[in-house]
Amino acid sequence: MFRGKKYQDSAKLIDSAKLYDPSDALGLVVQTAKAKFDETIEVHIRLGVDSRHADQQVRGAVVLPNGTGKTKKVLVFAKGDRAAEAEAAGADFVGAEDLVAKIQGENWFGFDVVVATPDMMGLVGRLGKVLGPKGLMPNPKSGTVTMDVKKAIEELKAGKIEYRLDKTNIIHCPLGKASFGAEKLMENYTTLYDAVLKAKPAAAKGQYMKSIVISTTMGPGIKINPAKA
Repeated sequence: MFRGKKYQDSAKLIDSAKLYDPSDALGLVVQTAKAKFDETIEVHIRLGVDSRHADQQVRGAVVLPNGTGKTKKVLVFAKGDRAAEAEAAGADFVGAEDLVAKIQGENWFGFDVVVATPDMMGLVGRLGKVLGPKGLMPNPKSGTVTMDVKKAIEELKAGKIEYRLDKTNIIHCPLGKASFGAEKLMENYTTLYDAVLKAKPAAAKGQYMKSIVISTTMGPGIKINPAKA
């Protein structure tokens, strides 16, 4: 596979056989950000669980102390006082049947996250087939099904991210931007690592944190020692 010169230059900085301490890895990943735009730093955590079993699911949400560097567009399904609250809290889109019709009729997805009050979930359920595959379905575990829409919106705008296993038992999350620098990225990494560790299912056997790799949007992966926070 052909790789560009910038990728090759970045790869020379990394020992692909080494498991780095998190702080060293985050210092290194900032150096590998060679693109003309402010690259996102991503983390990929492989867990020793089987996502096919309901009792081994790992899912939750956490507010990164330094945010992600991207402001999320929040859509809220709510009515009455809760709708007014959502608008006041800075939601980008607020509605009910009108938004369901727009998403169904226009195939519109101009938002990053969906929040809903519990009484709206019957309505939102109609969108399960389109929101589900995109990971946009509101969920109580991630705090996106709630009566406290104000808190949900504020946390999402401040840098709350959801983590969940994919079919290959890996969690993929943004850690922030290369411009954050190693220290702020380390704070975000530690917060996410601790959250995933606390979410360990009782049914998980053997080594829980199998492997952790970080990379920039366009750069090579750097392996982190999964035993060190």
